[in-house]
Parts: sequence; C-alpha cells; structure tokens
Amino acid sequence: MSELSETDEQRTAREGPPAAAAHTYEEAAARVEEIIRRLDSGEASLSETLELLAEGKALIELCASQLTAVGGALEELRLDELVSRLEQEAGG
Repeated sequence: MSELSETDEQRTAREGPPAAAAHTYEEAAARVEEIIRRLDSGEASLSETLELLAEGKALIELCASQLTAVGGALEELRLDELVSRLEQEAGG
C-alpha cells in the first residue's frame, strides 16, 4: 500500500506541483524560487532537501530548454529578416 501520509499530502499542497506539471517558463521559474527559499530556510529535512534538489534541477532544465527554443526562434526570425532585406536591396 503506497498511500501518502498526511505530512506528505500537506507538503505537496504547500510546495505546489512537481516539475513535470509546471508547463510554462514562468511557473517553473516561480517554483525554482520557492525551492530556493525553502532550502535557504534551513528547515528542510535531508530527504526533503534531496527531493527539492531533484525537482529544482528538472525545473531548471525545463527553463533552459524553453529559453534555448526561444533563442533559436529569434535567431531564425533574424535570419528571415536579413534575407528579406538582402532581397529588397538586390531587387531595388
């Protein structure tokens, strides 16, 4: 039987959703800030600290991948703009 104890349920409610549930960059970044505050408080047990570190790492990786995707899209947009300008200059 793998039921959550009341403490675990309370902690889940207090800490918010796990990394996989944070769909936006803003949600993930906000959760990372919560994790940092919890770790800085010094009140987390060793077990909770390990869980928070794993969640934080996953969230940071999520944020990094989203930023990389945005950066790639911006670079593509800049290249498209450059091509358009060059075509206009060549044509006129």
